[in-house]
Amino acid sequence: MGKLITGIHHVTAVASDAQKNIDFYMGVLGLRLVKKTVNFDGPDVYHFYYGDETGRPGSLLTFFPYQGLVNGRQGKGMLNTTTFSVPTSSLNYWLERLKRFGINYKKPQERFADETVVYFEDEDGLGLEFVFNDKDARQGFSLGHIPAEHSVRGFYNVEIWEEGYERTAALLTEQLDHQLIAEKGNRFRFAANDSPGNYVDLLCSPDRMKGLAGSGTVHHIAFATPDKQTQEEVRLRIVKRMLNPSPVLDRTYFTSVYFREPGGVLFEVATSGPGFAVDEPVDQLGVSLQLPRQYEEDREQIEKTLPRISVNPDKYK
Repeated sequence: MGKLITGIHHVTAVASDAQKNIDFYMGVLGLRLVKKTVNFDGPDVYHFYYGDETGRPGSLLTFFPYQGLVNGRQGKGMLNTTTFSVPTSSLNYWLERLKRFGINYKKPQERFADETVVYFEDEDGLGLEFVFNDKDARQGFSLGHIPAEHSVRGFYNVEIWEEGYERTAALLTEQLDHQLIAEKGNRFRFAANDSPGNYVDLLCSPDRMKGLAGSGTVHHIAFATPDKQTQEEVRLRIVKRMLNPSPVLDRTYFTSVYFREPGGVLFEVATSGPGFAVDEPVDQLGVSLQLPRQYEEDREQIEKTLPRISVNPDKYK
């Protein structure tokens, strides 16, 4: 029997300005806007999905941009750093690009073998990293303004700070098909699929302050499962763990189950399909505003309510 969980599906964070969010992730980082839609639970807020050319699981960073929302605070009980995978040979390219756009970063450092890490933040203070490595065989978004040889391949890992890592580690290994594959100091790395894009690093950080929600923080992390049948099996495991999962919810591009892990981070289990081409062709992904079916009849009012944005990544060449 194959694994019910195959790796990371997406990470969803909160921002304070839709246009600045577009400019940073499409413009500076060169990710593809694969879907422009709205929050299923509040259609007055955009939901942006950034990723590779088709929005494959393991490449997707998504945002709810609440205009003017105050900043949150990194801390324990949160996913605090989302890390992108880029080739080792791209180190100088990206350091120069960050400098060009006035983005402060920490000097490169080694983490595990063959991993050079550079930490930086977006406009809201969301923790981000590049991991420069030669282990990633994926192709990045090659149709944008970032040269293909330097483009982001997708995620490398995520970093969760916990009071103590043991209960979350038990959930990952016993219910979510992960294994402990590396550790160093207070960092414990788990993976359901030992490849870039699927590493979950738990940092045992009892002395850290507790994180606070707001802009510049992660809302949830989603793990990928092949289909609805495997999703139901994972949900049953979570029920038996007494973590009170949500019902299966239809998110158009996948179905979702949500629950909180013992340290307080919101986890999601999302199906790998049907994907982002269900309502617009691949070559037009992210061009038009796509609305969940229940909001389509209110399109005119929703479009008036949402902030105006312009998509012009060419100015970031």
